[in-house]
Amino acid sequence: MQIVETSSGRAVLSMPFYAALCQGMGLMHGGAVTSLADTALAIAIKTLLPENTHFVTIEMNLKFHAPVRWGTVKAIAQVTEKNDRDIVGEVEVMTEDGIKAATFRAVFRIPSARRVVVKEQEPSGS
Repeated sequence: MQIVETSSGRAVLSMPFYAALCQGMGLMHGGAVTSLADTALAIAIKTLLPENTHFVTIEMNLKFHAPVRWGTVKAIAQVTEKNDRDIVGEVEVMTEDGIKAATFRAVFRIPSARRVVVKEQEPSGS
């Protein structure tokens, strides 16, 4: 994957077609397409948050429209909603020919700060 461009709440990533990313019929595997879309949206989100802010995917949905048979695919990600903890975005995955291969939507969450209590061990061997 390669980051092509980023701006506020937006990212474009590309990924070349490799045989290693194919399923049995020679098409780009759905997991590879999903990974590209999820990563593109994560990069778009990073443009809106302070450095070192952690967030996780809590929901995702991908709909396939056309197979990827060759060339370089491009994921165009845009944040569509953001509140204190949840961030929603959408991605269009396009083939090199400009055909929409998939649409992706996901919700990410910024975890709340939690206090971790470390219990001290009692000395052993008494």
